Amino acid sequence: MNIRLLYWLLRRKRFYFSLALLGFLAFAYKFLEFRQSNAILKKELREGNPFNWQATFRYYAESKRKIRYLEIGNDTKPLIVFIHGAPSSISFWNDLLTDSTLLSKAKLMAVDRPGYGYSGYGRPEISVKEQARLIAQVLLQKRNVFNKIILHGSSYGGTVAARIAMDYPNLVDGLLLQSASVEPGAETTYDISYITTHWALEWLVPGAFKVANHEKLSHRKQLELMRPFWSRVIAPTIILQGDADELIFPSNANYAEKQLINACSVEKLIARGSGHDLLWTRRELLIASLMKLLGDTTYNNLNLFNR
Repeated sequence: MNIRLLYWLLRRKRFYFSLALLGFLAFAYKFLEFRQSNAILKKELREGNPFNWQATFRYYAESKRKIRYLEIGNDTKPLIVFIHGAPSSISFWNDLLTDSTLLSKAKLMAVDRPGYGYSGYGRPEISVKEQARLIAQVLLQKRNVFNKIILHGSSYGGTVAARIAMDYPNLVDGLLLQSASVEPGAETTYDISYITTHWALEWLVPGAFKVANHEKLSHRKQLELMRPFWSRVIAPTIILQGDADELIFPSNANYAEKQLINACSVEKLIARGSGHDLLWTRRELLIASLMKLLGDTTYNNLNLFNR
């Protein structure tokens, strides 16, 4: 074969391979954003809920940060607020935001934590106290509308939910800590988090992962800062934890239980054989826990749902 022709073919192959690689990276980068636009979410939530409720999207804005949140359901009911983990966004909660049992008993709200979704995507806020303050500003606006506000925090969202209950005890009427990271150092930190926070590599990392990495590497210090304030939590609290959770260790549940000395009530449930995926594997237990915090006596015995 002619050398020039061979070289030309090789160059073309390289060109198409590079083009395909760039296309894949662009697709993967978009996919790994872990967020959905208002239009897509509104359509999915309307089609998914049996009452044909339409989600409303709102924003809380300050000079340096804007927080996106959505509401769905009846304003005359109590308010349940969902706070996601990392990396994630409002869309993590789609299954619960369209649940018929919850929608029949509560107005539902989900918040994009700072740095995720459309709350300043890609810009980390490592201070848990500041994250709690920003979300609390939204809730303070709702206090005159809703006589009961329940917080449901998952994973790192549990950290933030606990901090809100510490700093704004009269704002929280119930607290559900799902696989919540609350014990300093009792979680898995992967080597990739250290590597990809280096300035030379961080630009390659999707924004949601960048924010998650910064949160992860500062998490122990943030939890230590929270340690003196657990006694401020007065809301009835339910702690749910999988005993096979290899990301947020089961000792987190014991730690939270010991720290909650002034909560009106504390109930700890260990989901046997479950990992960090309780939203998908123990959804009925999560719903039952929220219903109990709402005051529905039908769900008083949560052990019936923890099987």
